[in-house]
Amino acid sequence: MKIKQSKFVKSSSDVEQCPPPTKAEFAFIGRSNVGKSSLINMLTGRKNLAKTSSKPGKTQLINHFEINESWYLVDLPVYGWSKVSKQKKAEWGVMIEEYLLNRPNLACLFVLIDSRLEPQSIDYEFIAWLGEKGIPFAMVFTKTDKQSKGKFQSTKARHIRELNNTWEEIPIMFASSSISQAGRSEILSFAEEIILDFKK
Repeated sequence: MKIKQSKFVKSSSDVEQCPPPTKAEFAFIGRSNVGKSSLINMLTGRKNLAKTSSKPGKTQLINHFEINESWYLVDLPVYGWSKVSKQKKAEWGVMIEEYLLNRPNLACLFVLIDSRLEPQSIDYEFIAWLGEKGIPFAMVFTKTDKQSKGKFQSTKARHIRELNNTWEEIPIMFASSSISQAGRSEILSFAEEIILDFKK
């Protein structure tokens, strides 16, 4: 897939404010500092489509971007950021949960995982919840350029072992880097196949 057009549509504080669910939608979520905005900018070929910041928790709303006038890319708030109040965490949690459970055109949720880290319980609790609710998702390992290929493969193997404890079928996985653009074509091709099915 070639991305010829990408534009910001709107920010929403709840699912009812989101654009009409007439186009396939791909959402991105992950823990704080996982490189979500950088990945979105890499995929779209825009340096500042999603705002990056050295301060975690920049994304606080559901942000919709229209791609090629045919599908939506959605930037969701992070989970697991310790430097916000319990009330703010609760608000973000409700916002994210209601979006994921009530957005009929959500084609896939990309769950971002820092490729340098061992399996984290907060990620796997969230992934288990997605499975329980039947929400379609894929895993994207970020920042793979920051370590050797062998080190990444070793960490990925530990993630697979973790998944094998509870999953009969391992979720789809992608390896990415916003620096080297690794994973860009694979993720976009995956999305393109889903979009074609959505339009049928």
